[in-house]
Amino acid sequence: MDLLNSCGSVLGWDEQVNMPPQGAEHRAKQVGLIAGLVHDRATDPRLGEWLRELEASPLVADPQSDSAVNVREARRDYDRATKFTREFVEELSRICSLGQKAWVEARAKKEFAHFLPWLEKIVSLKREEAKIIGYGDGVPYDALLDTYEPGVSTKHVQGWFEPLRKDLVKLLQDIQGSAKKPRTSILETAFPIDLQRSFCRHAASLIGFDFSAGRLDEAAHPFCSEVGPGDVRLTTRYDFHHFPGAFFGTLHEAGHGIYEQGLPKGEAAGTPLAHAVSLGIHESQSRFWENFIGRSRAYWEYMLPQARAVFPSSLGGVSLDEFLLAVNSVQPSFIRVEADEVTYNLHIMLRFELEQKLISGELEARDVPEVWNANFTRDFGITPSDDAQGCLQDIHWSFGGIGYFPTYTLGNMCAAQFHGAICRDLGDLSGIVRRGDFPAIKDWLNEKIHRHGKREHCRKLVESVSGEALSHRPLVQHLRGKFGELYGF
Repeated sequence: MDLLNSCGSVLGWDEQVNMPPQGAEHRAKQVGLIAGLVHDRATDPRLGEWLRELEASPLVADPQSDSAVNVREARRDYDRATKFTREFVEELSRICSLGQKAWVEARAKKEFAHFLPWLEKIVSLKREEAKIIGYGDGVPYDALLDTYEPGVSTKHVQGWFEPLRKDLVKLLQDIQGSAKKPRTSILETAFPIDLQRSFCRHAASLIGFDFSAGRLDEAAHPFCSEVGPGDVRLTTRYDFHHFPGAFFGTLHEAGHGIYEQGLPKGEAAGTPLAHAVSLGIHESQSRFWENFIGRSRAYWEYMLPQARAVFPSSLGGVSLDEFLLAVNSVQPSFIRVEADEVTYNLHIMLRFELEQKLISGELEARDVPEVWNANFTRDFGITPSDDAQGCLQDIHWSFGGIGYFPTYTLGNMCAAQFHGAICRDLGDLSGIVRRGDFPAIKDWLNEKIHRHGKREHCRKLVESVSGEALSHRPLVQHLRGKFGELYGF
């Protein structure tokens, strides 16, 4: 099954990076076939028999042993897979493959109507999926959220997001009241794409992404794809007049890639244990490198001289303080992937709110642009000028990823607690970053998180590493401390 999924990963990566537009229909058939083959194996009655035998054996006596973890996760996957027919799995895969093509075209045209028929099909299938999985005493959205974040419910997320929203709004008000105003125009001059490409690759390599086991390409939407052991693929996108987009996008995806490269290998490869814990933990690794390291003063004390050497006409006369304030500018904006650390989570909360309504039936796909724009104006005080600035900006719904978005903010929360733990364990983290000793950081992350694979689920892993239950408070403390210093309050 793992090899078949790997084949699917290659096809998915190729679809976003290389495939010509007219290949979409055939590609949809290919990925549908693979999804069906995987489903056949995942639901084989013999697998159920083997699991029952293993669950009654001494191999699961120690719940933290490799064998017990593999049995636990295989049971979860088997029970979930056997709820679906092959026909449903193939149809969902086919529709999502074609939906991605339609999304790319709609985004380029800035026309939601071009994507609407596919979104209607996807939402209908995801509603059916939630019913098939079941959600007990919860809500339909729980079934989809659990796909990406096992053991976390809509109620859990609401319990974290509601106080976090209040704290973020207050922090945003304090920042907007500051006399300090970043000069972001210094990041919007001339940054030749060939130089950006080489500098982004250099930055990813410095923090520990192994290019002998990975690559960096371009795509409409940045992503990381793990094809298999020794093959992790990153993508980013470049803008001649905007340095932060590609640079921080690359750091973000490299964080994902380093996590994938650090998961258990050897005999464990291909087993459930050798996979990432969840998307929240995955996002914690990408956001940790992008924001907690990549937007820190210590990082740019090390990297700015190198950036000046690569872009002398654009950055040669820019001071560290000026640059640091610019890359940490806080301002309500339309595009999630380019949002600052403070407003980013408000983008996620908007999507979380709409997704719940889409799955419950309270919101229909045709009404998404109107409701999106109204809620965006409510939350950010600005209104998207077109659908590409609004509801078409993200690829997630086109591939059926409803339930995915909350994991981004969960990742920020996890990253804040991991940041506190690494400061506790390594001492002077700023000094380590200032010296460019990134291997020390990567080694700590590998020792505490990566090498354990799926041994512990998100909330348990965070508590094991940090000593505290997962909470929004460490993230708020980090943001208030950092931006209070930058903006002088």
